[in-house]
Amino acid sequence: MKESSVKLVLTFPKETWDKPVIYKLVKDYDLVVNILRAEILPKMEGSAVLELKGDSESIKKAVKFLKGINVKVRPLELDIFREDEKCIHCGACIAPCPTNAFYLDPVTFRVEFDKTKCVGCGHCIPACPTRIIYSPEF
Repeated sequence: MKESSVKLVLTFPKETWDKPVIYKLVKDYDLVVNILRAEILPKMEGSAVLELKGDSESIKKAVKFLKGINVKVRPLELDIFREDEKCIHCGACIAPCPTNAFYLDPVTFRVEFDKTKCVGCGHCIPACPTRIIYSPEF
């Protein structure tokens, strides 16, 4: 058994909001689940950024289970870019960012992007009204 770790972005269909998905990952697949960010609301589509640790074969089976219940699964490692010169500094990217890679500079009142804090979850991409935040993989 080879120990492994993977970070994933999950998008849950609204039909799964009340299902014990994380419990099944722990109990049925013997995985350690670290929830890095989650937004699950009643009867709505939800999302979560998870780190799964355990046997690599168990992780593969768990991902197959997730896809089998129509959970979209993608790797966390997106490379995020921002066209700084086109940014209008509206701040829409700040709230969905789980690591504060996007933040408001208190002196200049400009939205700054600290790429070293970015974990590539992609939540900032749909939040940007000018579509100047992007990833080649998204």
